[in-house]
Amino acid sequence: MATGSRPWGALLLLLPLLLPAACRAGGGCAGEGGPLEPFDALYASGVEAYYGGDFAGAARCLERALRSRRELRAARLRCRRSCRGQVRLAAPGPGGGGDLPFFGSVLRRAGCLRRCEEPRLGAASRHRVAEEVGADFQRRVPYSYLQRAYIQLNKLEEAANAAHTFFMANPEHMEIQQDIENYKTTAGKVDLIDREARQHMEDYSAGVRHYDKEEYELAIDFLERALKGYYSEDEDCQLMCEGPQRFEEHEYLEYKAGLYEAIADHYMQVLACKHDCVRELATRSGRISPIENFLPLHYDYLQFAYYRVGDYVKALECAKSYLLFHPDDEDVLENAGYYEGLLEGTMDPDTVKPRKEAKTLLRRHKLESHLLQVAAAGLGYTYTEPNYWNRYGARQDEHSVPSSISSEPEDGPRLSLAKKPMPKPDRELKEGGPLLYSDVKFVYNSQQLNGTQRVLLDNVISEEQCRELHRVANGIMLAGDGYRGKTSPHTPNERFEGATVLKALKYGYEGRVPLKSARLFYDISEKARRIVESYFMLNSTLYFSYTHLVCRTALSAFPFLLSPANTTRSGVRAGSPP
Repeated sequence: MATGSRPWGALLLLLPLLLPAACRAGGGCAGEGGPLEPFDALYASGVEAYYGGDFAGAARCLERALRSRRELRAARLRCRRSCRGQVRLAAPGPGGGGDLPFFGSVLRRAGCLRRCEEPRLGAASRHRVAEEVGADFQRRVPYSYLQRAYIQLNKLEEAANAAHTFFMANPEHMEIQQDIENYKTTAGKVDLIDREARQHMEDYSAGVRHYDKEEYELAIDFLERALKGYYSEDEDCQLMCEGPQRFEEHEYLEYKAGLYEAIADHYMQVLACKHDCVRELATRSGRISPIENFLPLHYDYLQFAYYRVGDYVKALECAKSYLLFHPDDEDVLENAGYYEGLLEGTMDPDTVKPRKEAKTLLRRHKLESHLLQVAAAGLGYTYTEPNYWNRYGARQDEHSVPSSISSEPEDGPRLSLAKKPMPKPDRELKEGGPLLYSDVKFVYNSQQLNGTQRVLLDNVISEEQCRELHRVANGIMLAGDGYRGKTSPHTPNERFEGATVLKALKYGYEGRVPLKSARLFYDISEKARRIVESYFMLNSTLYFSYTHLVCRTALSAFPFLLSPANTTRSGVRAGSPP
């Protein structure tokens, strides 16, 4: 990628009227009053100013873009929370017209949201951003531009904090890491600020550090604060999932659903988003996988910390809260029994209950899972429930599970709380998980294939399915598709032809190939995704960004080959910041 290439060129051509004129001219970002300015337009303006050498304008507009995005989220949360309280959804009644009270309350809530949001945000379409822009903010790319702009302005403290903020989500970026070291040397800046830090994560990490130092009172303070922050963030995450959803797989088919199909399609996406908040809140910025067992770990640390400060009621309460998630954990079961013994004679241990918020979240999470699985069975799509509370495998928080710290009281039974040794985090993918389908046969693993993260399987599709794909391929293939039009991208001895799922389904709906056969292409791709996700024991959902049916035809003596290739590719946008 060429340094100095200018991203957003096409976007800037499309949005000349949206970009603040003052930014383009090198002045301040105007428009403080009235509706909130779209953060993507401010971002594009800041990037344009950066590549134009207007570093002061770039810094102003990039800061405004970051602030606008935060204000957009805050405004949406405020309105959704307010309207949820003002307009309760009514229960449907019996008989004809019984659904009118429910739909009436839905309409009133929608009206409430519009009245609340429009004065501050303007039309909803103003704040719809391209996926590439959203991904940039998720990866904290604006901070990379910011730190370079601040260097040019000789604002080293601001540059150091911007660099640190970017680095926390991009720890593999070695150039930024070197920049941070330089800031520490030249500016004497040691305590750097992560401007996008998630407070519940910061409090959790602080609590664990104090726990490891056996500073139990401080550990309790931070871990309790982390729990409070977690449940607050969970509520926000649930509300943010109630925003617009995309139906790309339906839009290009001119999808016309009935009332209940349309409601079900939208709601299931919202429900899946809400269900995944557990993973979202446990994932550090820039990481793919969450901290394993994140929420239960809070209670696990707390149960022993409270024991060590002599608060046996809270110790038992937290132990019982942890057991909601892992009722068969022998260590914590033994701990809970010991705490109950300490309380006998002073109170009835049965009156100590698990924490209400933990019970509520877990009950909701189980109901969400049930609805998703029912919908998958009834509406004809595949859903695999991730293991959100996994206690095993590679851990990313690099702290041991606290439910076994050795301590033998002077009187009474021995407390089986010996600290478990913590394996070093395994950064490689594991393999050897179940193949999910009885007909799929294992052939070779990574070691046998002389590489890593490899597996060779047989019988993934049947002979009949293979023949059907062959017939579909004859009707939809285009030479050079997926290879930038190059018919022989790798070797002159074979010709490549390809087609995507989108093209197959389009042809199916146009009647050019059987729709059932086009759907088979998608179903096989999804089957392969599930097998790979299970075999490599991933603790987060695997997504294919690109699925391609490839036909390779020998131009000499090589036989004709057909293979559905699922290729995960990084969507690198030209013109990344230097």
